[in-house]
Amino acid sequence: MTIKKVRLELARAPEFPNGSHLHGYEFTAPLDESGSIIVDEWKSHREQCRVQRFWGSQSHEVGHLVRKPGGSWAFHYDIHGDPDDDDAGYRFGAHPFVPGEYVSIKDHDDDELHTFKVVTVQQI
Repeated sequence: MTIKKVRLELARAPEFPNGSHLHGYEFTAPLDESGSIIVDEWKSHREQCRVQRFWGSQSHEVGHLVRKPGGSWAFHYDIHGDPDDDDAGYRFGAHPFVPGEYVSIKDHDDDELHTFKVVTVQQI
């Protein structure tokens, strides 16, 4: 199995000119050698594809990596249950999750697109 743990931290933004290691996500997903999500393995191991959102002093949110109709990816939080409260990954299917790369996520709290740096990718 190729399940890996990915840590994303907020990249530079107006309110955080140096980025922030206190704002981000840790999630698990099946990744191939290039760091791309393996859809067929995700389908077989959905329950293991978890996410934890950490955002400064706010309570951590816990949920799952989900695939939306049309093939886009999002983080769905267990406590909400409402798809409008998902954090949507921008082009997650096309971006490699390798340290040093950047990805964007649309935050459900402020409906803004934020950029995150892939900090670590670890085999679990």
